[in-house]
Amino acid sequence: MSESAMTSNPPVAAEVRAARSHLARRMLKNPTGLAAIIVLALIILLAILADVLAPMDPSVANINDVLAPPSALHPLGGDSAGRDVLSRLLFATRFSIAGALWAVLIAAVIGVTSGLIAGYYQKWFETVSVWIISVIQALPGIVVLLAARAVVGPSLWLIMAVFGLILSPAFYRLTYTAVVGVRNELFVDAARVAGVGDVSIIGRHILSVVRAPIIIQAALLAGIGIAVQAGLDFLGLGDAKLVTWGQMLSDAFSRMYQAPTLLIWPSLAMALTSVALVLFGNALRDELERAAGKPKRRRRGVAAVAPKVATEKPVTHAEAQGDARSTLLEVKDLVVGYDQPDGSLKQVVNGVSLMVRKGEVHGLIGESGSGKTQTAWSILRLLPAGGRIVAGSVVFDGKDLAGLSERDMVKLRGRRISYIPQEPMSNLDPSFTIGSQLVEPMVVTLGISKAEAKQRALDLLGRVGLPDPQKTFSSYPHEVSGGQAQRVLIAGAVSCEADLIIADEPTTALDVTVQAEILELLRDLQNDLGVSILIVTHNFGVVADLCDRVSVMQNGLIVETGPARAIFADPQHPYTKALFEAILEDGAARGPLAHSADRNTVTVRSTVTEKSAR
Repeated sequence: MSESAMTSNPPVAAEVRAARSHLARRMLKNPTGLAAIIVLALIILLAILADVLAPMDPSVANINDVLAPPSALHPLGGDSAGRDVLSRLLFATRFSIAGALWAVLIAAVIGVTSGLIAGYYQKWFETVSVWIISVIQALPGIVVLLAARAVVGPSLWLIMAVFGLILSPAFYRLTYTAVVGVRNELFVDAARVAGVGDVSIIGRHILSVVRAPIIIQAALLAGIGIAVQAGLDFLGLGDAKLVTWGQMLSDAFSRMYQAPTLLIWPSLAMALTSVALVLFGNALRDELERAAGKPKRRRRGVAAVAPKVATEKPVTHAEAQGDARSTLLEVKDLVVGYDQPDGSLKQVVNGVSLMVRKGEVHGLIGESGSGKTQTAWSILRLLPAGGRIVAGSVVFDGKDLAGLSERDMVKLRGRRISYIPQEPMSNLDPSFTIGSQLVEPMVVTLGISKAEAKQRALDLLGRVGLPDPQKTFSSYPHEVSGGQAQRVLIAGAVSCEADLIIADEPTTALDVTVQAEILELLRDLQNDLGVSILIVTHNFGVVADLCDRVSVMQNGLIVETGPARAIFADPQHPYTKALFEAILEDGAARGPLAHSADRNTVTVRSTVTEKSAR
């Protein structure tokens, strides 16, 4: 594409760049966020520069300055031991904030990490982690802290580390719940099929979605950490060598009738810090969610991937040419089932045997619930929880996928097998730009640089017919139409030079005009690249227009397979005949719409005809 074409439409490009404004700029434009940032920045700056700003050593006592009123020498007065209150307040800010943040960091590392792993993988790790977290949550916090104080001594950092362990269930349960809610989203399945590893999916796609509640939880727990630490120091259980707000409160409380103003400064510092943390967390969460949008919920049974299947019947002369091509995928006696709570097994695929050749477009057709998508999930080893391959083999280019390890399957997905989903908007992660979602699989699976991957992505976006590849590359999913999103996913499917593309109802959610364009695009790509394409559909028009061969599926079995023309001209199986009979036949229309005597009632006297011919 020419440079002029890529830089066309400047107003739109400027709007896209404005939408990508940095998170910090959006936070500064948020009044609540700006106020919280100013307060927190000032507090942190005072803590860092305590050595420079403190007028004197906070531990030096002077009997002449006991409970001294504010003066030029002591701006905030002196405490009960004659120490400078301002100096102690500055150093107390440093240690109190550092202790609270240390506790939150420990809690986040333990809780978020275990919550991500348990929510994503579940199974035995979920069981073990839930048991451990439940035990920790059942422990009385103050008793544990007192016991830790007796064991480790008056150490601020060790005590707050123990407190972080006590806080970790709050992060775990929040993260686990969020991950379980998002792990089955279509964009996560799309990342798996694109060849992205679990670590990248968890750290990039899932964590980006659950980060907002984690941030607000961290802000709230930081405030709690400050309060708990102050409480321990107030009771005299802290480290007497370190100045904290709790120590200052304890000293001020013992002299509250003689110098009540001593209570103001540590109390004000704690209140301002806690309120600023909460406001900052809320503002940051709001901006993150505003930037990311809300992902669509996945509907079970309509998702992920579709199979490439074909059973063999006695070879006819019409199929002889097809047999000359080598086999790419061969499924033998595949049985898929789901374990039931009572210990039984519910089979959804009942011994499917089929073959897919290189370079052909194969259609898998059948009514809803016939097992088409379950067969596809089995081929890609992406069955939902509870589902498993009970028997049979799935041989792809000489490798039995049914017995392949998950690590080896990751290498195949995206690199050798890719897919085009039914719902394009749900398969694009709303948290990232379209460009980043196209670049990442190419970097991971092809091992190329980001610059090269970006150029390939721009070329592909132009090839699939998008008028402004640069604009689409920089856009978020909500900024493109359904037809454009489907073209993006087609570009992603061919980006890693896969041998097999599985398309699950690729035109269902699109209007008629866009459907025709997508089908034409798939035909062109198949002719140019020579890839095999498997289309799972219930639309006979799509099969007749695009497919070389057809497999008809009923109740988890392939009942008929053959060239598309032969199937349409002379179906053999009763179920195939019934499917064709369900299509309205060609014939003269019954006439225009006619109004009855009562003009408020309309009688429809025409029928919709449909013609499915290659």
